[in-house]
Amino acid sequence: MACTAVALVLAAGRSQRFGGDKRHHPLGNGQTLLQTSLTLPCTQLDEVWLALREDDPIPPELPRQVRILQSSSSRLGLGHSIAASVARISQASDAQALVLLLGDMPFIQPATLAALLADAQSQRICRPAYHGTPGHPVVFGRAFWAELAQLQGDQGARVVVQANRSAVHTIAVDDPGVLRDIDRPSDLPGADTV
Repeated sequence: MACTAVALVLAAGRSQRFGGDKRHHPLGNGQTLLQTSLTLPCTQLDEVWLALREDDPIPPELPRQVRILQSSSSRLGLGHSIAASVARISQASDAQALVLLLGDMPFIQPATLAALLADAQSQRICRPAYHGTPGHPVVFGRAFWAELAQLQGDQGARVVVQANRSAVHTIAVDDPGVLRDIDRPSDLPGADTV
């Protein structure tokens, strides 16, 4: 029996290196960066949570399965944002796995997420690796949600992965998108040709 999973898309950052709110930056596909990043989990999962800042307006035209999480603690850093979001999801969902995605990684291939979901278990952490380098998204079995809900500051979920190495399953993928995020305008497709 397949492990039930939900997604958490983290999009509560300040985009300081980008020089503006990158979440709303249009990409060549006619969608914004955030809309594109939401497409992948929304095509494979029935429940997708989107973590935003407390003062963010709700983005227009979200897919039907997206549920909004807004927390004042997101201003304290990525760890706080993850912790507050996972605590809420733990109460609201019976899923046995959580797919942790970053809202600025729109290039992950559908086959990568499908492979991670196929390998997911409640007592396992699954992550992709491209040419030996681990990337995103990372799938945390429910056994690790309590640890995620304790994160603080700017520490991401890497500390939970490092503390539970024996539970980590790394899946080799032919997908450079697992390593490619958009931090600066120069990271956008075609930026080097402009």
